[in-house]
Amino acid sequence: MPATLTANDPKLAAIEEKVHAGERLTFDEGVFLDEQVDVLELGRLANVVRERKHGNVAFYNTNVHLNPTNVCVYRCTFCAFRSDLKAEKAYTVSDDQIRERVLEAKGAGATEIHVVGGLHHQKPFDWYVNVVRVIKETYPEIHVKAWTPVEIHWFSFIAKQPIRWVLERMIEAGLGSMPGGGAEIFDEEVRSQICEHKADTDVWFDVHRTAHELGLRTNATMLYGHVEEAKHRIDHLCRLRELQDETQGFQTFIPLAFHPENTGLDHLPKPTGHMDLRMVALSRLMLDSFDHVKAYWIMLGEPIAQIALGFGADDIDGTVVHELIYHDAGAKTPEGLTVAQLHRLIEEAGREPVERDTLYRRVVREEGDQAKWRVEV
Repeated sequence: MPATLTANDPKLAAIEEKVHAGERLTFDEGVFLDEQVDVLELGRLANVVRERKHGNVAFYNTNVHLNPTNVCVYRCTFCAFRSDLKAEKAYTVSDDQIRERVLEAKGAGATEIHVVGGLHHQKPFDWYVNVVRVIKETYPEIHVKAWTPVEIHWFSFIAKQPIRWVLERMIEAGLGSMPGGGAEIFDEEVRSQICEHKADTDVWFDVHRTAHELGLRTNATMLYGHVEEAKHRIDHLCRLRELQDETQGFQTFIPLAFHPENTGLDHLPKPTGHMDLRMVALSRLMLDSFDHVKAYWIMLGEPIAQIALGFGADDIDGTVVHELIYHDAGAKTPEGLTVAQLHRLIEEAGREPVERDTLYRRVVREEGDQAKWRVEV
């Protein structure tokens, strides 16, 4: 059935009552919303939740990406970033290159460096720990958000140590939080089609649960717009909600649009802006226990990210300098935006821009010097 039902439908009216009352939606209600409800109705309802939590504020941060290597033992069908060891595009950064990137981040006033990459089979665990250590030695004030559960699981394998031990070593080196990548879609039937050899759903949850127990805040994602259906997307969101109920360790959810270009699934159409907005709105409606939903402009594009700020999203990510993974998959967005450009995007959407650090503390800049900053505690 086409998704065209409006608020006159009795079932939708009942859901709207629950939304206004702050009550949790069920799996069946989520599937109904995904499959049958008009995107503008979804956006209207999601905005109720968004403004109840954050008013008119829209967050951004000043951040830089570091992808230490693209050499990877896995061959995920959807990935355009990975490389074989001897391929022409293969690379691995040196300590000096890491320092150069971090000093660039410092000069730009970045509060965060986001680190994810390939699983290089010839690098020992200490090499990955050293990436974090070099960053913190070069710029102690910067927050290191690093390593997905897929990477942590690989580190556990090569170090022959439990996940908790791996995370403890990373925290000692300076790890501050974790991104949410590698979640893709939790349903094993779908996962087997797009990333059959990657760490499975149980591992993903075990890593995040352990990270939360150790005091790390983490993010969560969902990759949509490939071979999954509504039931898989809503199941994914419900599973995230369950762990959040248990640990309260997630801070942000990021719906990620699949980019088929340059992947093994390039025969599939790219998700439309219509679908992007549906996923942002559904995420905000289903994830009642998550504080933040991010419209990741790198993947969505600037216009859809702007509109998403009225469809449930309260965060537009950041300056995102040197992002490679999604650009290798065909993203046409710039490789970085200035703070002024982010302000313009947010203000044009009718929202108030607020700079945050990784942990959502407000950042205060010294007037006239972007490189000098502090956080409001």
